[in-house]
Amino acid sequence: MVVNRRFARSISVEIYSRRLETFRVTENIGRRPRSYGVDLRNRRCECRKFETLHYPYAHVVAAYAKVNLDVEQYVDDVYTLEHTLRVWENEFPVLPNLSTWEVPPITFELVPDRGLRRNPRGRPQSSRIRNEMDIREKSDEKRCGICRLSGHNRNKCPNRNFHVGQSSGSSRN
Repeated sequence: MVVNRRFARSISVEIYSRRLETFRVTENIGRRPRSYGVDLRNRRCECRKFETLHYPYAHVVAAYAKVNLDVEQYVDDVYTLEHTLRVWENEFPVLPNLSTWEVPPITFELVPDRGLRRNPRGRPQSSRIRNEMDIREKSDEKRCGICRLSGHNRNKCPNRNFHVGQSSGSSRN
């Protein structure tokens, strides 16, 4: 409740209907202010925390503060000390001696799933699911980077020594 009251101070509240107990609360946190409708009579807020938690959230606390009502009267009975003690008042039975427990024998053997093991070292395996978009059309053949003819590559090109601007490594031939 302390945190909700502190947060409620930064929320602006407009009264829509005092008779119907409906309000519009606006929180100015972040870049855009967010606005929520609060209905105190039906115990509802558009952020849904009031109906989910059955506990007055900061929007509801701000609305109650606007009309000077005590918000603690709207805390659900689940959060009261009496209700909590009622849950724990039942006694638990005493457990019998562990040595007298009957444990069924294991009738199956556990076999590890090899698919769940970590991948071996090296290049990571692709987990991508391939589809028809990944299928490439087969081209004729690879072409030489120098003369653009098929049947050989840059290293075996007959025009290699005659090409202008060749690299320094290719002048050894």
